[in-house]
Amino acid sequence: VQLQASGGGLVQAGGSLRLSCAASGRTFKTYNMGWFRQAPGKEHELTAAISRGGGMLYYADSVKGRFTISRDDAKNTVYLQMNSLKPEDTAVYYCAAEAGSGWLSEHDYWGLGTLVTVSS
Repeated sequence: VQLQASGGGLVQAGGSLRLSCAASGRTFKTYNMGWFRQAPGKEHELTAAISRGGGMLYYADSVKGRFTISRDDAKNTVYLQMNSLKPEDTAVYYCAAEAGSGWLSEHDYWGLGTLVTVSS
């Protein structure tokens, strides 16, 4: 599967952005999907995840209540709605697909990132 993230940009603190990740192929609905981010000088972290079927969600503590992950299997797309953005949300955001039977384990496919910059 190939993944393409989009929607990043420059936004002021308190603003909102919606990231999209479009996937190729017919098996998108069989993958758990995740959004990761990597800030300058930091390791990448799992920010949000949604299971196949959408029944399970995960959010990092730092984004709970502000970010919402969703998926549209008919469009082979996963979204990350980001509200109340803070300067510390500045990072390159990546979407990834988990093909295995687990949850929040190793992700097998990665897209190129999209840069989100939040100004204070």
